[in-house]
Amino acid sequence: MPRKRFASGTLNTPGTDASSLTSTNGPPPKSIPSTFTDSLPLPALIVFDLDYTLWPFWIDTHPSPPLKVNKDNTGMIDRYGETYTFYPEVPSILYEAKRRNILLGLASRTHTPDLANQSLRAIDVPVPEQYLKTGNSEGPEEKPQKAITFFTFREIYPGAKTRHFRQIQAATKSLAKKQEGIPKDGIAYEDMLFFDDESRNRDTERELGVSFYLVRDGVTRDEIDNGVRQWRKRQVPLRTVTAQILDDRKDVKVSML
Repeated sequence: MPRKRFASGTLNTPGTDASSLTSTNGPPPKSIPSTFTDSLPLPALIVFDLDYTLWPFWIDTHPSPPLKVNKDNTGMIDRYGETYTFYPEVPSILYEAKRRNILLGLASRTHTPDLANQSLRAIDVPVPEQYLKTGNSEGPEEKPQKAITFFTFREIYPGAKTRHFRQIQAATKSLAKKQEGIPKDGIAYEDMLFFDDESRNRDTERELGVSFYLVRDGVTRDEIDNGVRQWRKRQVPLRTVTAQILDDRKDVKVSML
């Protein structure tokens, strides 16, 4: 299978092809991002790209259809028997985010949205080991959930990522009518964090104000923490500028009286 190349022509992981990255062995590692538990602010919405961000392949070029889910529902198998699934730490990260009511979204420009959605509907996100029910546990047993259920917003089609985010922002306005805690004007771009593997998609930050974090080798706990910390650093100057603009408007109104 072809390996990923960045714009510079360098290989994503020298000496490692996509087929060796698609399968995972054993249970996913315990991956609770520390920023999820440090009691500091979190983005209102975290959005992910798919290819080489949540999973180590291009869904529109690497798998050869038809695809079918594997026997334990943790990945997709193509016509040649190759297995395609998430990066190792992704399932537990998704699980931890949902437990904490962190809204998640997807923004992918893949040319095969049907294959992407098929995979997301078929692949299970397992319950992390620390939450599995033991013999002395009380209450209902937690069960694996389909990956697609973790993402409130899904924009999966060819096009600019700025278009994806405009659609997502509009969708948050609709959600605000049904769900408490979301501003009536929807979630502001400044309160969104975007993980993507292509630097060209930083235009979401330049044009819209979304916090963009460049992922080089897939989403991990450390990448989540680094992205959240970067988002936090941006909040102080952003809020300072906003406050100054509001103060200036007040001064203008007073001078006009």
